[in-house]
Amino acid sequence: MSARPTIVWLREDLRLDDHPALTAAVERGAPIHVVFVLDDESPEVRPIGGAARWWLHHSLLELDAELRERGGRLHLRRGPAEQVILQLAADLDAGAVHWTRRYGAAKQLDARVKEQLRTAGIEATSFPGTVMHEPWTVTTGQGGAYRVFTPFWRACLQRDVRPPLPPPPLATATWADGASDPLEQWALLPTRPDWATGLRETWTPGEAGAAARLDAFLDEGLAVYHRRDEPGIEATSRLSPHLRFGEISPNRIWSRLEHIADPAAVRNLPRFRAELGWREFCRHLLFTEPELHTANHRPEFDAMRWRDDPEAVEAWQRGRTGIPLVDAGMRELWATGWMHNRVRMVTASLLVKHLLTDWRVGEQWFWDTLVDADEASNAANWQWVAGSGADASPYIRVFNPALQAEKFDPDGVYVRRWAPEAGGPDALDPIVDLAEGRRAALAAFEAMRREPAAPSAG
Repeated sequence: MSARPTIVWLREDLRLDDHPALTAAVERGAPIHVVFVLDDESPEVRPIGGAARWWLHHSLLELDAELRERGGRLHLRRGPAEQVILQLAADLDAGAVHWTRRYGAAKQLDARVKEQLRTAGIEATSFPGTVMHEPWTVTTGQGGAYRVFTPFWRACLQRDVRPPLPPPPLATATWADGASDPLEQWALLPTRPDWATGLRETWTPGEAGAAARLDAFLDEGLAVYHRRDEPGIEATSRLSPHLRFGEISPNRIWSRLEHIADPAAVRNLPRFRAELGWREFCRHLLFTEPELHTANHRPEFDAMRWRDDPEAVEAWQRGRTGIPLVDAGMRELWATGWMHNRVRMVTASLLVKHLLTDWRVGEQWFWDTLVDADEASNAANWQWVAGSGADASPYIRVFNPALQAEKFDPDGVYVRRWAPEAGGPDALDPIVDLAEGRRAALAAFEAMRREPAAPSAG
């Protein structure tokens, strides 16, 4: 048995089940020190938004409780992760540091940490855990990254998905102690004002909450998943925030899907699997485009002339546009930290196209208000709507919120719940005429296309 402790550095993998880095630490046989570092300072790490901070607080509490049941605990540190981990390894005289891989800009930070640890004679190993297929394993015939989803997903389906690992036997593990920040000191929860009432009523963060959410979806939701575009019914999985914080792995979900027997649910498996595939696609994009949340995937969109209209943006943010489906969606977001996927597309389209607002404005708002906002899906989906992204919806496709409501919320269940004044005497006046807004969006797109190409750097 090696006496020098193993540090397990957690990031977006707040679970015990199917955790290759943690399992390998247990197998190493040395005392284990499990640590989460809140890094708001490293330039490669994008600080999480307010709703995600609320989720993180509760997820960390739940994980600490799970570890304490098994004789361990979760240690908390705050600061630039590179400095914190290297200092922690020195303080504990660690023999190894394990972590789950990241695929955005933070992978550069991880590479530096790995190099410095190894130089100091410390084993440093990264493991899979947040995607089903590593980005470098799914490539085109020319060896490059896929930029269109359908062939990407076809290639993924030809590959085996790693079977999930069971939780490691932590009850028999030994633990390395050390200093830890009090979680309350991090001030992750809103106080003045406390806007999280709706989040508390809607969500159960943590690994147990993720497992319960998956069970409920497989028992009841998957059979009606073909109606997932209807926001007025419960037909989506709502697993996205649990996946975002790694409280459940995509491999575990994929494995559970293989045992579905109900014929109605079986019919919906391809579509739900494809949604997991889209999540995967976004992370593979991020691997090659770490600035996905700031840089247009299609550089011709750098020439788009966006409007600067703070009043219109604020009306959109607060759900006061006078467009019922949009207002309902934005209020659901504010109240619960989540929005139905179909409505996300409609609200994003209104901002980017009818209001001609830079997609990055909307991406940042969702980043701050969504509990499931992650740097891959949030940015990639906004770029998809804007037309600037990979496999994007054409810019000329402008969602009509009124027609979308007629098609997907025909009885007005969703709109009445979140925007009850719509259609009544207190209804708000629309801030934009939908037909005129569409014409303006198409004109702006044509003007962008006529812009001369930017000179090359060479």
